[in-house]
Amino acid sequence: MADTIERVRLRITGRVQGVWYRAATQREAGRLGVAGWVRNLSDGGVEALIEGEPTAVRALIAWCRTGPPGARVIEIAEISEPALGDLVGFRIVY
Repeated sequence: MADTIERVRLRITGRVQGVWYRAATQREAGRLGVAGWVRNLSDGGVEALIEGEPTAVRALIAWCRTGPPGARVIEIAEISEPALGDLVGFRIVY
């Protein structure tokens, strides 16, 4: 299973809080069939852990570069992690 899925941790900076970034990311992940989670960070950024079929993961990362209306993404740092296949659904972590 791990050969057919990809797992990436994202750190998104810019104006990404107070603009529905997490909810919009959750919606887009569901549309793409990507599992994982998204949360706000205390420094004003957003962190996400995403896992799924590589094409879908790449599509979600591309979407995250713009985000929802009102967001102004400055940078996305990507860290590849071993795909474990242990994530189910996509949720907002508080």
